[in-house]
Amino acid sequence: MNHEATGTGGNHSAHPVQGVTVEQGGYVLQQVSAPSATGEQGELSFTITGPDGAPVTDFETGHDKDLHLIVVRSDGSNYRHVHPVMDQAGRWSLPWQWDAAGTYRLYADIAPAGADSNITLTRTVDVAGTFNPAAPKVSITDEVNGFEVSLEGGLSAGAASALAINVTRDGQPVTTLEPYLGAYGHLVALRAGDLAYLHVHPEGAEPAEGEVSGPAVGFAATAPTLGRYYLYFDFQVDGKVHTARFVLDTTGSIHTATDAGTAGDGHGGH
Repeated sequence: MNHEATGTGGNHSAHPVQGVTVEQGGYVLQQVSAPSATGEQGELSFTITGPDGAPVTDFETGHDKDLHLIVVRSDGSNYRHVHPVMDQAGRWSLPWQWDAAGTYRLYADIAPAGADSNITLTRTVDVAGTFNPAAPKVSITDEVNGFEVSLEGGLSAGAASALAINVTRDGQPVTTLEPYLGAYGHLVALRAGDLAYLHVHPEGAEPAEGEVSGPAVGFAATAPTLGRYYLYFDFQVDGKVHTARFVLDTTGSIHTATDAGTAGDGHGGH
């Protein structure tokens, strides 16, 4: 599967936003079952049905997986990128526990066999408990598990933007970034306000097994509208995956920006 940024900006962008609907092209993310409160050990599960109403069990593999599940709270916090397992009946599931209360958005990033394009379906899940919303501020640096991660470049509304993410440790460049799901890094961007889903992919060829890279990973992205975006960068070192988080405001201007046709052309998935 190809991977590219998606978005809509009136006539300024060819691809509409993703991840704002439970249905696209006849495919539906059915009701999600999950623990109802924090601290409960349980299971998160769901089924995806096709245009014929039956559960979908045949998917094209993208970045080593048939489905990528993104989970994030409405304020942009508590982000997770996970990979549930599907049974023979088309039910996806994995063990689950919520760490914090609030309303969460779940994104199923898939490429059903026979579909015209990749699609991203979404639903919300309410988790009971005391909700203390975060107020993310613009940030282009993050520290995660001893790594310092920084972002260079910006997002321009309605136009392609070059981004570079650099990983260091103890002030030294990290040159041992390992392939994770077929790439040296994955970047997901969500638009603050409606959490529209924009997926971007590293530039360059897919790495061969055993190759390493770093300290920089380059991306191309297009912001569909002016506004604030939450960015999440997954990278792997020594077999362990880490996630760095950034917050960016767009630059430039755009004269027409609508989300018409959200169920149109898909993006490249994960």
